[in-house]
Amino acid sequence: MKIELLTTFLEVSQTLHVRIAAENLFLTQAAISSRIKQLEEELGVLLFDRSQKRLKLTAEGHRLTKHANEMLIMWQKIKQDVGVAQDNASQLFVGSMMSIWDIVLQDWLQKIDRNLDDVHLFTHTYSPLELRKQIVGRLVDIAFIFEPPYIEDIVTEKVATVPLQLVSTDPNLVIDEIKNMVLVDYGESVNSQIQRDYGEHTIFRHNMSQPRIALNFILEAGGCAYLPRQMCFEYLRKNKLFKVKGSHEYSREVYAIYLAKSNKYQLIQDALILFPYVRG
Repeated sequence: MKIELLTTFLEVSQTLHVRIAAENLFLTQAAISSRIKQLEEELGVLLFDRSQKRLKLTAEGHRLTKHANEMLIMWQKIKQDVGVAQDNASQLFVGSMMSIWDIVLQDWLQKIDRNLDDVHLFTHTYSPLELRKQIVGRLVDIAFIFEPPYIEDIVTEKVATVPLQLVSTDPNLVIDEIKNMVLVDYGESVNSQIQRDYGEHTIFRHNMSQPRIALNFILEAGGCAYLPRQMCFEYLRKNKLFKVKGSHEYSREVYAIYLAKSNKYQLIQDALILFPYVRG
């Protein structure tokens, strides 16, 4: 099976439109249709339902998306491994939950770029369950997660403790009168605690996967949310946000996980030394 067939399939599965997929891949619509037909013939199944005006993935198409993504990542690793070996360079495949990128990983990636100039970075976003699978399958070298797994041969290392505080665009917000809190995904343990502490008096108006999205939302539309202290410091100082008096404070621990017998063990250790937060 050719890699370009999978690449084309994934683009069409995301856009659900042959013309847009063709524009994104700089191909003709005929070429897109031909590739999808060839892939369907090789697999012996229909990947798209064409009975409606807009394409729709079939059940087989949905199942293929996961495998196609994994195959493309593996192919990327193989290609880069062969390609960068001539320059004596290394690759580091980093995976994380979506909400962790904004909280602690941006500065760390910058430090790797400045201090480990022979390292090629590849970053990916996965769910917690997928991160564990990617580590065990050696598709990701190091992953960041809120609630680490207890799996043999996987090393778990705490890399950050992130203080969370309730901030609002209303300087006079009273803790018992919160009606428009945005609940940010910090993992099951913290989210459950917030809901227990505020459930009787609070209406959770929205659920958002990233602190940065929640921050931008409440700055524009008004409201309140628990945000990492370092993320909202500037807005508190400029009186664009205000800490809610009497509110509970929480913290969220971030863990790095990687294989104990990884062939990149030393590279992982060198990278973690550059982490900009206190480890321990």
